[in-house]
Amino acid sequence: MPKVLLAPKQPDAILDIARALTPPGFELVFGDPGTPEFYQVAPEIEYFLGFARRMGGEFFRSAPKLRLVQLTSAGYDQVDIEAARKAKVPVSNNGGANAIAVAEHTFALMLAVLKRIVYHHNNVVAGKWRIGDFGQARVYELSRKTLGIVGLGNIGKKVARRAAAFDMDVQYYDIRRLTEDQEDALGVRFVLFTELLRTSDVVSLHVPLDDSTRGMISTRELSLMKRTAVLINTCRGPVVDEDALYKALTTEQIAGAGLDVMVEEPSAQNHPFFSLPNVTLTPHSAGPTWDNWVARFRNGFDNIQRVAGGARPLWVIPGLE
Repeated sequence: MPKVLLAPKQPDAILDIARALTPPGFELVFGDPGTPEFYQVAPEIEYFLGFARRMGGEFFRSAPKLRLVQLTSAGYDQVDIEAARKAKVPVSNNGGANAIAVAEHTFALMLAVLKRIVYHHNNVVAGKWRIGDFGQARVYELSRKTLGIVGLGNIGKKVARRAAAFDMDVQYYDIRRLTEDQEDALGVRFVLFTELLRTSDVVSLHVPLDDSTRGMISTRELSLMKRTAVLINTCRGPVVDEDALYKALTTEQIAGAGLDVMVEEPSAQNHPFFSLPNVTLTPHSAGPTWDNWVARFRNGFDNIQRVAGGARPLWVIPGLE
């Protein structure tokens, strides 16, 4: 019976979902990579299902029968692509299973920053009602603001669709441009990257982390943005140069930021961002909602069955197609 390694370890309630969706004829086994349990089961596993955790040469050498790495995440930066290529093992992401969750969280961060939700909450619970005047404690609307989406993949497209409900004007930059008909259907228009930075009121990042995107938002890019603009990052922390962002936020080069991801996770207790009133932070929590565990496992097992039946897997990450 083909063995599917589910890792890393998940709470029992989530394991119950995985067990309920496991197709007949497949066996779930457990063991986080690098642990004794992993090395015990690794020689027999044919499929990996879960989140990547520094998945390099040792992982692939330990599992010689491996036929597919099926991630339950959209990101794949923890996978050593060269090691996977050498092992001739395709790696697939989750096929957009968490795209709705991340798109919703993107707007949660936009609203939190522009409406100063955390600031007002902290004041209310401290017994301080309406601190300052409306000219000092300014809040803003999304309506008629220009949203610039960097990366129009599964998540970026869902952000664009939801922006319409807020009456936002949406523009995007991506290395793969849509056709004119696709842009019209989605209600977006393509602009060059520097143009997007100069003209957007909200810049939202939705790119994978690779050599081309690491540090793509740094001193030069932030200097192009409006002083009233807000930066939202729900993709990967290293896409943004944190030192440059800190300087931009403290010198009022941009107005604020909403960040679900950091360069170092978890971040140091004295991280400079923690002292800034114009930053809202969440702990890389945009993707894993209770609602989308079924979609993650459903997509994963579907892809596993495809490979088991001799078909090519879906959603193979760039560089391993």
